[in-house]
Amino acid sequence: MNKVVANADEAIGDVFDGATIMVGGFGLCGMPENLIRALQRRGTKNLTTISNNVGVDGLGMGLLLANGQIVRHIGTYVGENKLLEQMVINLQIDLQLIPQGTFSERMRAAGAGIAAFYTPTGYGTVVAEGKETREFDGRPYLMERALKADFAFVKAWKGDKWGNLVYRKTARNFNPMMATAAKVTIAEVEHLVEVGELEPDLIHTPSVYVQRI
Repeated sequence: MNKVVANADEAIGDVFDGATIMVGGFGLCGMPENLIRALQRRGTKNLTTISNNVGVDGLGMGLLLANGQIVRHIGTYVGENKLLEQMVINLQIDLQLIPQGTFSERMRAAGAGIAAFYTPTGYGTVVAEGKETREFDGRPYLMERALKADFAFVKAWKGDKWGNLVYRKTARNFNPMMATAAKVTIAEVEHLVEVGELEPDLIHTPSVYVQRI
């Protein structure tokens, strides 16, 4: 099945107000910049975003932030973004910070159909507030729930027309986990190739997880 659409604007055409969107990237590396710009143009609002960070001022997801489209963000890092800092201080955005390993595992769990898991990370800190805790082999753990979304915007180095994806180096980051954890995964690729051109053993995200390219 050919999953290629004409452009980024068409790809995000069904993203609705109030949607929860996972966005790949670490800093500005491996982020789907064209899908982000398309969402900015569309003006979709009241979004909950799930990403390592919120871009920087004027770049990446910082564009959505400046446009007033994000009301809640779930991530691991908030540096290098003065606008976000000011919005948090002024209570203009709901910010939830998660330890980075827990962040990755919560998305991986969602993709694997696992509702929750236990981790020692965060026990005894504000991260554990309101969460179930248990002891295993004499060590305390807290329960973390799977993290899923309505849409995932991912960025790949190569992709074929069926949606098989290959990421390159650091740009791989959170993209593979996010691709499995959303109802609709939209992939932005640098190089679009024909089906059969990608070495099967080197594919990072199988086409079954991708709905649009």
